[in-house]
Amino acid sequence: MNRDEIRVLDLFAGAGGLTAGFHAASRKFRTVAAVEMDPAAAATYEASFGRGIMHTGTIQGWLASAAMPDGIDILVGGPPCQGFSTLGKQQIQDERNSLWKQYARTLLKVRPKFFVVENVAAFEKSPQFGHFKLSTTPRGILREYAFEHRVLNSADFGAPQTRKRTVVIGHHRDLEFPGFPEPTHARAGDSGLNPWETVANVFSGVPINPDMDHLLSERMRERQGQPYAGPFSPRELHWSRSYREISLSRFAAIPAGGNRFNLPDNLKAECWRRHTSGSGDVMGRLHADRPSVTVRTEFFKPEKGRYLHPSADRAITHYEAALLQGFPESHRFLGSRTSIARQIGNAVPIPLGKAIAQQLASKM
Repeated sequence: MNRDEIRVLDLFAGAGGLTAGFHAASRKFRTVAAVEMDPAAAATYEASFGRGIMHTGTIQGWLASAAMPDGIDILVGGPPCQGFSTLGKQQIQDERNSLWKQYARTLLKVRPKFFVVENVAAFEKSPQFGHFKLSTTPRGILREYAFEHRVLNSADFGAPQTRKRTVVIGHHRDLEFPGFPEPTHARAGDSGLNPWETVANVFSGVPINPDMDHLLSERMRERQGQPYAGPFSPRELHWSRSYREISLSRFAAIPAGGNRFNLPDNLKAECWRRHTSGSGDVMGRLHADRPSVTVRTEFFKPEKGRYLHPSADRAITHYEAALLQGFPESHRFLGSRTSIARQIGNAVPIPLGKAIAQQLASKM
């Protein structure tokens, strides 16, 4: 199949990580509609990809009220994954886990040639994944479709981040399965592939001292009735935080690649003194010579994971987190500090989205 345009519909679009990856893969991809219920993330999406695409609201509301776009070639989306996550207590009955049904409803309505579902690695072992698989059996509601799945590591596709995600690639049964992208990167020393991208390489040239605090303050003052601060380019997100003295002392005591276990007793929180085992990522420094750990929504809090800068006594900034996710400088973010952090942390790493898109484009 050859034509100049490949039409894409993006569900649970967030700040547009998947869309950014698809657009980076080929100019043939054109996202004609997107759905996102978080208003700030939807505003970010619009600022980055243009107006007239985004429906801000629930997918249920969109399905009930909107005329379905026609001629959709590829449906993409990453339903919210909190209920599947292995971080903390899993919530099997979390209502967000049922959103795969809305994704299935959309498949039936727009009937694309291919579809992509992205979620946390634990999704493949969830009951919801089993239900989705059953729906594509000969008696299922999605019997016209088939799919395969694989857990992919973003670092294997050039992202400076080890983020493992379940990726489902589906196809109409009249078409062949398009396959999964092959890794382009691997741990240093593995033959035939580029070495994993490192934090040090990505942070090269980024000022050690965050230098955009004034811009954040100015944009906040300039809102003048606008619901969200911004727009901000990734470079404009290089914001600092105000730390307590005890936090600064802890940071200074943690060596390169270290974590809370390196702290002397007088700098440990009471709970850390009581628990001498557990995650080695808490209050950890990113390894300069490796990809980062998974960038989550609270990367600006060192107590939430290995989010200390490799050498500076601070957490990584929003700008640095955006770099680890692969956002291009052309992207635009709107919202509060917390909202933009959530948008960055929830996004699909752009290099992974690009690799998936290139694989699909090669079959179209």
